[in-house]
Amino acid sequence: MGDQTTEDADPARDRSELETEIARDLRALTAISEQIGHVFARSNDLRPNDFRALMHVATAQAEGTPVTAGRLSTLMGISAPAVTYLVERMIESGHLERVPDATDRRRVHLGYTDHGMSVAAGFFGPLSTRTRAAMADLPAADLEAAHRVFVAITGALRDFYSELPAQMDR
Repeated sequence: MGDQTTEDADPARDRSELETEIARDLRALTAISEQIGHVFARSNDLRPNDFRALMHVATAQAEGTPVTAGRLSTLMGISAPAVTYLVERMIESGHLERVPDATDRRRVHLGYTDHGMSVAAGFFGPLSTRTRAAMADLPAADLEAAHRVFVAITGALRDFYSELPAQMDR
């Protein structure tokens, strides 16, 4: 995203150019996010798939759709035995716990433990502070527009992913 506010936007700017810049920005965001994730994983003796699992659990919790081990297997594209091993390792390390479903006691979700939340907050807290500081001078209307863009792009990415052939390394 550029440094211009909505009021300063160049009306002659081509929409296609803006969409290309947003796509470029998202690739850069994804790349640096992955680098930060690797540092977090290494600094906490986690494997790359452990961190991916934590991200899926955190995202599901934030969206109000808790994830089961079976769903995690699908999201990560790994076998049920592999996800069982991963989940057991994450429970033993104190990052995740099994949480019984409130409406169906046979169903079990994965959730962060207090320890897991504390570890994540300790590492990512400074990033949150920097992110909020970086957005502090942006008008609320710009933040609302950015949120709509991220929601639209996330939806497009999820739709694309759901249409990929199953044999493409899921």
